Amino acid sequence: MTQRGPAWTATVFVVVDAMLVVALFHEHLFAPSKVVGHSLTAPTLAIGFLLLTHVALRLKPWLVLLFSGLVVAGWLSLLTVTVAEHSWEGTLLERNWSAPLVEAALAATFGFAAFVCYLLIEDHNILLRGAVSNEKRRRNLARFFSPGVLSELQSRGTSLNLSRRRAAVMFVDLRSFTSLSETMPPEDVAELLAEYRQLVTEIVFAFNGTVDKFIGDGVMAVFGQPHTATDDTIRALQCALQLKTSLAQWTEARIRDGKPALDAGIGLHVGSVLGGVLQSGSHDEFTVIGDAVNVAERLERLSTTLGATLVVSEAVILEVPASRDSVQWTWKEAAELDGRSGRLRVAYLSRAGKEGAAA
Repeated sequence: MTQRGPAWTATVFVVVDAMLVVALFHEHLFAPSKVVGHSLTAPTLAIGFLLLTHVALRLKPWLVLLFSGLVVAGWLSLLTVTVAEHSWEGTLLERNWSAPLVEAALAATFGFAAFVCYLLIEDHNILLRGAVSNEKRRRNLARFFSPGVLSELQSRGTSLNLSRRRAAVMFVDLRSFTSLSETMPPEDVAELLAEYRQLVTEIVFAFNGTVDKFIGDGVMAVFGQPHTATDDTIRALQCALQLKTSLAQWTEARIRDGKPALDAGIGLHVGSVLGGVLQSGSHDEFTVIGDAVNVAERLERLSTTLGATLVVSEAVILEVPASRDSVQWTWKEAAELDGRSGRLRVAYLSRAGKEGAAA
């Protein structure tokens, strides 16, 4: 139930309700009589149980314990006092013990009903906390995984612990974003980034990829996380080619609308990675690490030097041989990657080149 007013008001109302129930239940005990009479009626009991239900609907176990504890304690206390008074006066010599026993049984029944309410509320709250936790987890995972992969994770309970696997890693980055953002109004920067990230995310998800992280104007995506598939590299290359086309169209559309627009560079590599949840104290991160990640990031940087929109390693082409004929690649035999020893054979699509068909 929605909390209205100060939190202490609920406690006050529960205490007042409990006192009223006690007075209602024990009104007959104060009547002058030589014997302890039992005159509780069904409507009178119903009021007590109705108020117990009303307290339980607040879904706070401690309020149920407070209400029922006050009612039962008051009930038994007044009953004890009344019985003691009649015993002192000798009126119980008539052996009319049935009324006190019935009163005690009704008090026990009320206490049992309250205990059941308490257990039901506890079960409800446990289920609610579990549902909230699962929904938070689902929302958190939805930032990284496509709906299809997310559904599979939820149904199969796939572990997200760190493990070594083969995956295709892709980096996407906007050219000259930093210098442009320094001269743009903050709201325009936010709009540009929001459109760009949404576009990239939708296309990555369309090919069942995982958005590993956003790094300013950069996006890191992985195909083969959290588990590998035989077509990871194929889908990754298809996604990269689609991104090349879609980002070019997005840039043209912004230019037509008179808005700032930037070209993008894409780097793609396939290799062994260590992927899963990386624990780091207060901030756990779902990510992939390894040499394949470093190579993909440097291929994206190389796209600027080559004047290319997409740069892929030879390893990608070898795993998707059909792309040799369907895409008009330009090859660089011995590309040097920043901060990495050795040279790599890469294929790329220049900005001035023709659009290639999807592999």
